[in-house]
Amino acid sequence: MMTGARLKMMAGLAFLAMTALSAALLAGFFGTLHPALDSFSHFRIHFSVLMALLALPLLASSFRLQAAAGLLFAIACLATTASALPRLWPQPAVAKPADQAVYSLLQMNLRFNNPTPKKVLSLIGRTNPDVITLDEVSEMWTTELGYIASAYPYRILCPYPNGMFGVALLSRRPFVAGTTPRCEPRGAMATATIDFGGIDVDVAAIHLSWPWPKEQYWQIGELVQTLAGLGETAIMAGDCNAVPWSAAVRRVAAFGGLTVMPSAGPTWIHRTLPDALRRYAGLPIDQVFSKGGLTILSSKRLEDTGSDHLPVLVEFTLRPDDKQPENDHATALAASDLSVKPQS
Repeated sequence: MMTGARLKMMAGLAFLAMTALSAALLAGFFGTLHPALDSFSHFRIHFSVLMALLALPLLASSFRLQAAAGLLFAIACLATTASALPRLWPQPAVAKPADQAVYSLLQMNLRFNNPTPKKVLSLIGRTNPDVITLDEVSEMWTTELGYIASAYPYRILCPYPNGMFGVALLSRRPFVAGTTPRCEPRGAMATATIDFGGIDVDVAAIHLSWPWPKEQYWQIGELVQTLAGLGETAIMAGDCNAVPWSAAVRRVAAFGGLTVMPSAGPTWIHRTLPDALRRYAGLPIDQVFSKGGLTILSSKRLEDTGSDHLPVLVEFTLRPDDKQPENDHATALAASDLSVKPQS
């Protein structure tokens, strides 16, 4: 059995760890002040769970008041991430409108050296999305994507300076006549105006660098004009390397006048860890944004295709120009729809 002194020492260490986690959690809420603080926000779920686990046994120690306060703080922090928490049970599907066409977008971080590219092509063939946004498009993928050129003839590939982290946009539907698809100079964004049954929609693929101390903050600043130049109705998807509640993602949305879609759930974990762990303990860093006359109906994560990211499939509808909503926030899923959003 442990002696009283040993128990007291362990309680003290747990209290110090809980205090450190609370400081990290608090820092993440001030990400707009400096990108270093925003880096803490990406691990809010993990820090909250760890803090709660430390607080629970401390409720039976001399630190019970501090533990109770810490537990409440951890729960409050976790509540701010509710839309990205993995669902532990199947969700009923959203009813699709009978009087509107339903379109789909597939977002995939391919991984530049994916050892199983045929799994990617197979998934694309089975899901048959209208448009595909791709990240980490390397020279290898330029060749592999050529095999589906007949199915997706409208495309733009934007190389990244290092040859590995380029983006691409593939479409079954034609680009609007008289428009030219565009690459951001450093290959972080690809944009095209696509004709969806007579409705023009700007579609963009985006891939951001890692957060501070990497170049993400400055990279977003370089994309201001590209984001601001998106049309009145637009959808953008990509690997943002940032969680939906972070200052980085909010900054991207603000520059483009976009609304961030409620997360489909965790999509990334280190490639050496199992897929089951990624789905419940990974980071939700693949984001979808929208604005204008576009309504997102559903989003779900698909199966592993050899990347360290899970694919995300999104379904959406479009309203004719004479039925545009007054509030851009109507273009994303309403909070009341989250309980019926299909997720995996």
